[in-house]
This record gives sequence, structure tokens and C-alpha cells, in this order.
Amino acid sequence: MTEPSEETTGARSRSGSAGDQDRSERRLTRRGWTLLVSGGLFVVFALVGFFIPVPYVAISPGPTYDTLGKDAAGQSVIQVNGHEIFQTSGELRMTTVSLRDGGITLFNALGLWASGRYALAPREEYFKPGETNEQVRQENIQQLQDSQTAAQVAALRRKFPVKVLAKTIVSGSPADKVLAPGDRLLVVNGATVKEATDVRAALNGTKPGQTVQITFKSDGQAERTVPLTLAQRPDGPEGFMGLTAVDRADVPFDVKISLQDVGGPSAGLMFALAIVDKMEPGDLAGGRHIAGTGEISEKGVVGAIGGISFKVVGAREAGATDFLVPAHNCAEAKTAAPDGLNLIKVSTLDEAITQLENLKAGRPTASC
Repeated sequence: MTEPSEETTGARSRSGSAGDQDRSERRLTRRGWTLLVSGGLFVVFALVGFFIPVPYVAISPGPTYDTLGKDAAGQSVIQVNGHEIFQTSGELRMTTVSLRDGGITLFNALGLWASGRYALAPREEYFKPGETNEQVRQENIQQLQDSQTAAQVAALRRKFPVKVLAKTIVSGSPADKVLAPGDRLLVVNGATVKEATDVRAALNGTKPGQTVQITFKSDGQAERTVPLTLAQRPDGPEGFMGLTAVDRADVPFDVKISLQDVGGPSAGLMFALAIVDKMEPGDLAGGRHIAGTGEISEKGVVGAIGGISFKVVGAREAGATDFLVPAHNCAEAKTAAPDGLNLIKVSTLDEAITQLENLKAGRPTASC
């Protein structure tokens, strides 16, 4: 048996070193693949984050508009033709919420959220499936027009009478082809119609197949009384004429509300207050910068709205010191109201007027 020579030992040592080097190179190759894949995933993530939109909308405080002032075209927001108007001072600002839709990527969304000024919400909360931005815009415009009409009726019925008109006629119903939208309703089933709710009340106790008399007046024509044979009401046991009725101010002058690029129903309260301030003595705003919000009914009931937490911020940024809040929105408004903004709780138009009179006289106001 012989001892291994120095040359043999050296050769084995060199052979082992070469194998270690090959294995090291193979380990580097696997590390390289890992880095390459990771880098690729990062690039894909970055591209998605920067360029692929997410199904969310961004909500923030929107612009405010002084309903006692002028619109962008220089016209008075509230225009009264044919009746005395009174001098006003101060501001009655309606508030809005801005909704950003489309083009919001993941990184955009994170940035908007981190700013603290925006909130993010799933798009389906604001858009119906398949609904386009244009369709939503048209709906908002219609809601604004309806709120303007309701504001006029609520404000004017304080001092002037109302009339009741047919708003819609159901196709194929007893009223179809007898009455038309805009016809004035005077008597239904022997009951004088003084406001829209009287129409439904006049049919209480009637039955399908029963004949009732209805007196109405079409524009430019004499009064007519005609019989209608009632149909089955889809939501109750009494008879059904097939029309909806609405209150409108019965006045010999015109009130027009001019405001563009705004939608939704929540400006009704501030429109109504501006009409009252212009048409009744007393100067409601009294030189103060007052803002507010609230949907309003034709009878002056103030309803809850959305986005109150953004509206109080927008109002304060516009210089408002006092904010009229629908009673149902008070809790949310308190959590978001900036320093220096006095929240005033209201439930009706008359209540809002009383609170503004209290504010002007230095008396306490109803607080949220």
C-alpha cells in the first residue's frame, strides 16, 4: 500500500475547487432568475398602479354658490319679474360635493386617500350598472330642476295661494285622453282640491268600477266636468284615476332660478330661503355669510342629503360662519365641522327662517 503523492492530493484539491466554482455559478444563475422575475413583477405592478383604472370614485368638497348673488353669466341666481323685491345683504350659499370618476388608478386612489381631502367609494354606489356619465348628468339636472320648482312653491305658499296641476297621466288609465299634464284640478268626487294631497284623499272609500265626477281646467279653456270610471289601484283597494298631482304657486308673476353646471336635489332649502329673502321684508341673511344644504318638499319640509361632511368643509373654506343642517344630518355634520363654523339644525323652511331671525337678533339658535 502506498501513500498518495503530493501531486495526486493537489490534483484532487484543484478538481474540488472547480466543482465548487460550477456550483457557485449555478447558484448565481438561480439568484439571477429570482431577481429577473421579481423585477418583472414589480414592473407589471407599477404599470397596473399607474395606468389601469380602479372601479372607485373620489369625493371631495365642491364649489359653493351664493343664491342671493349672481351666476357665472352675471345674472341673478334668483330673478323675480312682476313683483316687488327687497334689498338683501350677506350671503346664502348652497354647497356641493365634487365627484371624480374615470381615470383613477390604484396609485391615484392611494394618493387621494392619503391627502385627507378625498374619500373613495365603490363606483356602483353612484352609477347604476351600464349607466353612463351623461345619463347621470341628465338625472342630476332633472333633480335640480325639481328642487327649484319645490323651492319656489315652498317659499311662495307662505304668502300666496297654490293651485293643483296634473303632473303625469298614466297611459291607458281612466284619466288618459281626458286630462293632460298641466291641467288644473278643481274638484274631484265632490271635494274641492286645494292642494295635491286632496286628490288622493277625495278617492278614499271609492271602489274600482265606480264613476266619479272631476272638474278641471285646461290652459286657455273653460272649466269642464267629466265622469271617470275608476280602475283598480295598484297599491290599494280604492279606485284609481291614473294621474299624479302637484302643487304650484298661483301667482301673477314669474320667479326664475338661474344656475348652471350644478345637479342634484340638495340645494332646495337655500333656493327657498333666497326667494323668501328677496320677496319678503326683513333681510334674512343680515350681512352674515351663511351656508347650508337640504332637499325641500313643496310643503317646506327639509330632508336629509348626502355628502354633509364635505359640504361643511367647503362652506368654511368659502368664508361661511354659520351652516344650516337638515336635522337628520346633524350627527354626521358634527363629526366633520371645521373650527369656526356654527351648525344650525333645521327641519322645515319656516324653522330655518326663524333660526336666521334668531341669529340676526343675537338670540340662541338650535344647535346640532
